[in-house]
Amino acid sequence: MTETRKSSNTVWHAPTITRADRERLNGHRGAIMWFTGLSGSGKSTLAHAVEDRLHQMGCRTYVCDGDNIRHGLNADLGFSPKDREENIRRIAEAAKLFLDAGMIVLTAFISPYRADREKARKLVANGDFIEVYCRCAIETCEQRDVKGLYRKARAGEIPEFTGISAPYEEPLQPELIIDTDTEPASSAVEHILSYLQSARIVPAVPGLNIAVHR
Repeated sequence: MTETRKSSNTVWHAPTITRADRERLNGHRGAIMWFTGLSGSGKSTLAHAVEDRLHQMGCRTYVCDGDNIRHGLNADLGFSPKDREENIRRIAEAAKLFLDAGMIVLTAFISPYRADREKARKLVANGDFIEVYCRCAIETCEQRDVKGLYRKARAGEIPEFTGISAPYEEPLQPELIIDTDTEPASSAVEHILSYLQSARIVPAVPGLNIAVHR
C-alpha cells in the first residue's frame, strides 16, 4: 500500500468511549473478517450468509463488498496494480474504524496481492484480523460467471483481470480456508461460526448447532 502524507496540523483525538466499552454494549468482540479469492469464488455470497447468521445471534455486523465500495468510496480507482493497492488500503482503514466500533466487519474483495493483505492485517492487533480464503478452481469460477467477465477477459476485452491477465497470490497462512467449489454454503457458514466461537469473538448460542473447536 502507498504511504499517505499526514498533515502536520492534525492530532489524534482519543475518544472517551473505547472499543472495549462498545464491545460490552454489543455483547461480542469486534473483528475484521477478510474474505479473499478469485472473482466468482463465492466471497460475497459467503460473507452475506455469515452476516445473516450473526444477525440472528444479535451481533452488530456490516459487509463491505468490493463492487459496492467501488460505487462510492473507491469510485475513482481502476484495476491497475497501483489502484488495487490503494483500493485495499482504503478499505483496510475503513474496516479498522468498524473494528473500533466493536463491530464484526466482513470484507469481500479479491485483494490479489499478499503484501496488501498483510498490510491490512498489520493495522490491527493479533486476533482481530481473520483471513478467509475462498479457494475455488478457476474453471468453477468461470462456470459461475453470470456477468461474462471471464469470457471478456479471455477475449482481451478486460485488461488486468485477476486469474487471467493479472496474478492472484494465494494466502500462505489464512485463519480459514473454505473450498467453495466443493463445500456447501450452509456447511461453510457453520465452519466459520465455529471458528468465531472458538476464538471467543462471539458467544455460543444454544440451538444454533455450532460445534466449538477445542
